[in-house]
Amino acid sequence: MYACGLRISEAATLEVTAIDGVNGLVRVVGKGNKERCVPLPQPVLDELRRLWKTHRNPRWLCPKRNGGPACRETLWSTFQAAAREAGITKRLTPHALRHGYATRLLENGVDTRVVQILLGHARIATTAIYTHLTEPTRTSLKGILDKLMTGL
Repeated sequence: MYACGLRISEAATLEVTAIDGVNGLVRVVGKGNKERCVPLPQPVLDELRRLWKTHRNPRWLCPKRNGGPACRETLWSTFQAAAREAGITKRLTPHALRHGYATRLLENGVDTRVVQILLGHARIATTAIYTHLTEPTRTSLKGILDKLMTGL
């Protein structure tokens, strides 16, 4: 969810065919069935390939044991468990990963309009809430994402 700025519902229903490993992209179906493509950092693609080998589900990237897509509640509880394991005591939701993604991109100089497209926001004002938290510099988007996702 963090690597691509996904909403929890988008992550839960992500299909294997949505991953374009050759071009380093993920096709995301978001709110209102709107589709967008977001960059997939190489370290995350490598990890997703390892994950898929553990279940080999032909359709879902994160399947339930019965073969269907993961439910939001499962991802929510997994996120909460990971936060506890990391020693985080502040109450967080999985949506914090999406906020972190947007903030880190803006801090690293990615244009607000590009972040809007990556997040699938209909209005630039929704994306602009992140700009007061950042001190942007200019660098390449792919390099930023690869660096951020290395070692996750």
